[in-house]
Amino acid sequence: MALKSAHRVLKPGGIFACLEFSKVSPAPLDAIYQQYSFSIIPLMGQLVAGDRDSYQYLVESIKRFPSQSEFARMIKDAGLANVGKGYEELTFGVASIWKGVKPLE
Repeated sequence: MALKSAHRVLKPGGIFACLEFSKVSPAPLDAIYQQYSFSIIPLMGQLVAGDRDSYQYLVESIKRFPSQSEFARMIKDAGLANVGKGYEELTFGVASIWKGVKPLE
């Protein structure tokens, strides 16, 4: 697992950080965002890059990514200490930054 590898290669006190698309909240805003993601993003991929399928895969993979709290727990389970609650949401959760620190040994 990638998080275990991050723990293995970090020096004690080293910081793991991950910026990734995440779950939008509140729910009404998420419904709008999902509609946008699944209709507009693949269309833009087709128009701009001539590749609708890759952009369709992108929005599907974003939807499958763990929630903010689930990914923070996965980081902790890999042996890293969460910084604060483990993540910071950006733009209502469209993206989030997770941080974990390898404990001093």
